[in-house]
Amino acid sequence: MAESPERSSELPGMAESYWLATSPETAFPPLGGDGQADVTVIGGGIVGVTTAFLLKRAGLTVILVDAYRIVTGTTGHTTAKVTSLHQLIYADLIDRFGSTKARQYADANQAAIETVASLVREYAIPCNFERKPAYTFAESADDREKVATEADAAKSLGLPAAFTEEVPLPVETHGAVRFADQAQFHPRNYLLLLAGHIPGEGSVIFEMTRAVSIDEQDGGVTVRTDRGLLRSDHAVLATHYPIYDIPGAYFARMQPSKSYALGLRIDEPFPNGMFINTSGAVHSWRSQPTAGGEIAIVTGAEHDTGKVTDTRACYRNLEAYARSVYPVRSIDYHWSAQDYMTPDGVPYIGPLAPGHGRVFVATGFGKWGMTNGTAAGMILADLIQDRTNPWAEVFDPARFGKGPAPPAWIGGALQSAGETVETDTDRLTREAATIPPGEGKVIEIGGRKVAVSRDEHGALHTLDPTCMHMGCTVAWNNAEKSWDCPCHGSRYDALGKVIESPTVKDLARIEIVRKRD
Repeated sequence: MAESPERSSELPGMAESYWLATSPETAFPPLGGDGQADVTVIGGGIVGVTTAFLLKRAGLTVILVDAYRIVTGTTGHTTAKVTSLHQLIYADLIDRFGSTKARQYADANQAAIETVASLVREYAIPCNFERKPAYTFAESADDREKVATEADAAKSLGLPAAFTEEVPLPVETHGAVRFADQAQFHPRNYLLLLAGHIPGEGSVIFEMTRAVSIDEQDGGVTVRTDRGLLRSDHAVLATHYPIYDIPGAYFARMQPSKSYALGLRIDEPFPNGMFINTSGAVHSWRSQPTAGGEIAIVTGAEHDTGKVTDTRACYRNLEAYARSVYPVRSIDYHWSAQDYMTPDGVPYIGPLAPGHGRVFVATGFGKWGMTNGTAAGMILADLIQDRTNPWAEVFDPARFGKGPAPPAWIGGALQSAGETVETDTDRLTREAATIPPGEGKVIEIGGRKVAVSRDEHGALHTLDPTCMHMGCTVAWNNAEKSWDCPCHGSRYDALGKVIESPTVKDLARIEIVRKRD
């Protein structure tokens, strides 16, 4: 088992997702030089592992690389609902795209459920896979018509949908759309077993290997990493947000969103089902069997990444909500996750951009990555093998046309990031005095912004707050002790080291020196 961190004195429970705390650690080696395969897959979450697994099973050679350890990013922090009921989406998809494309989305996600179920059976994966009904419920009379309309729309697309008055969650409800025969599972136990089938016969997994750039040519793709070059016929960007962004202008087509989760024990049995409400403050519920008895997992308190600095308050608000629903005996885990939202609620899955037929992408899952991510692996495996996929059209990243170019100032801003700042050191002392141990904030020193944090021993760390992705100014996240970018979701630890893409570069350090008289 992975070793669990100590309990936080500020927040209840362990500061780790249940999935990470209860699954084995991986130890795939880093890249030790250049490599070559039919396909390079960058990113070891559900998209990367599923895509690599399916390609390997089809007879292709695959190199899967991850900047850290596989299945520790967003996939390791999911709610892990395996469902095609994505809150309220199908009525909108029919209005936006028409019934044909809406059915493609529905069929892709239903097929993903059955693919997971089939692989669990075929490989006897011990991942607590359970069939459960899923509910999207109305908390007000005003939303009742919305769920009734959604039930009709989903049913018209062939989904196992029905409107129901009965919602077995102890909150006020005004009807719900219910999908039968959905599922839940332990995502890391599922994916780690699939990953174990990838190495061999020319395929390999490299961890602790960061991809930093991609060069696409007529004859193939070269991925440059911090440990060597990887050459292949095709490459897949499964990095949550594509690290190679400019051709598709994804920076202008997605918004990063942060949400929070608690793993808690309640003093009554959890009802049979998975639950999410329709609007307002959105909360999601499911249960999970454990060796010590069932836990309930509740998520919510979402906000745009980098727009809230007191993220501890998000956990506290979520705890208050949970206690208003159930008698909570204990909170055993707390964690957060980040996802990307697209304007139309549909992920981008397919060629990175027109004219980039050797590089493929899957991103923008809108908090529904377990089925959309599995479907992405199925779609990309087909496209790479030049096979027609029946669902690819609705997910095509080119559906919005060519995006805008990045602002011209970005390159210069990033090239000049990091330097020495001269100031009155007494002023630095005064400014920093407001920052307690374990905290940070962006302050102005010597006429420029500086990201200043104080570690638990009282030492100050000063960084350039310019995000190394596209030059936005990062903000402090006081629950995770990180610097988060509000523009595209890049995240750095207190010392400026990258912990979440799209950035591939650390924040630059700033040295504060006494101003000369």
